[in-house]
Amino acid sequence: MFSLNRLCTRATRSFSTIAPRQQGNAADYAFAFDIDGVLVKGKRTIPQAKKALQMLNGDNPSGRRVPFVLLTNGGGVTEAIKAAQVSEMLDLEIQPEQVILSHSPMQALVPQYKDKAVLVVGGQDRAAYEVAKQYGFDNVVIPDDIHCWQPPVWPFRSADRDSANKEDVPDFSKTPISAVMMFHDSRDWGRDIQIMLDVICSQGGVVGTQKTDFAIQDIPVYFSNNDVVWSTEFPVPRLGQGSFKAAIEHVYYTLTGEQLQSTSYGKPHSTTYAYAERVLESLQGSKPKRVYAIGDNPAADIKGASDYGWSSVLVRTGVFRGPGNSTLYPANAVVDHVEHAVEWVLSQEGDL
Repeated sequence: MFSLNRLCTRATRSFSTIAPRQQGNAADYAFAFDIDGVLVKGKRTIPQAKKALQMLNGDNPSGRRVPFVLLTNGGGVTEAIKAAQVSEMLDLEIQPEQVILSHSPMQALVPQYKDKAVLVVGGQDRAAYEVAKQYGFDNVVIPDDIHCWQPPVWPFRSADRDSANKEDVPDFSKTPISAVMMFHDSRDWGRDIQIMLDVICSQGGVVGTQKTDFAIQDIPVYFSNNDVVWSTEFPVPRLGQGSFKAAIEHVYYTLTGEQLQSTSYGKPHSTTYAYAERVLESLQGSKPKRVYAIGDNPAADIKGASDYGWSSVLVRTGVFRGPGNSTLYPANAVVDHVEHAVEWVLSQEGDL
């Protein structure tokens, strides 16, 4: 278990430092690293990760600093917490502004939904709730709140009253929900699909009611990423949010005869890469001329980078295990691990 206070203290006091704004002999190119399958696998650090990032802090033959961000389809916590977690694992300071989570670009939705009730799905306990509140959403609801309000909503297990809102439990029969936002992977697919459908299929977002005409979908749905699988310590990739999305889409179509309309963020979607490019520009002080994406998932990391005009390097430490390149989404280079990826880029740029 991570201790947030301990993490944040160590992250600011004792790690090797990688400055967010590169000074002096700075490069005019930049990196965007995936986290899971590239730098870490679950709770295990990939051995070459620390050295790879140290090389970008000037520990290379040219002494040049190279800006980078961590661009992940993970989430469910704040950027500061994720930065502290990665810093702890790598024994290397990562600044919060260097971390881009799958739901980071969803902050752009705040003006539209700031005062409206939104159902935020996924993540551990109330962590995603706290993220949404920090972003500026004022009226955040999570599935536990609805389950505790009416336990028969999902009768197959008891409602988690420890995670539900204890201070101001709304009457959801009188509190319309304006949007559904999935910030992270569901911990209970069956219950969360049921509650999401209760909202999407309702009359005006009022849980416990149901429309009769599904030709027009009234409630917008947002997914923070479409990863079908992702990499952990387990030898075979695990189902991700993209698989959950496929499941709810199929159930919705079976119930209504209509396709579920939704908006997706995260890799490989261009909105996420545009957001990352703006972050890199703020870190570097100018827009990087070239960006190299380092990833393990061809369908997310490599496709997204290629579609956006970035170069890409595919590593074999995560989802991808092939001997050659990906046939569907080929990268500019394929290497065994992240240190080799950084070395390949530095060599291409004449800094090695």
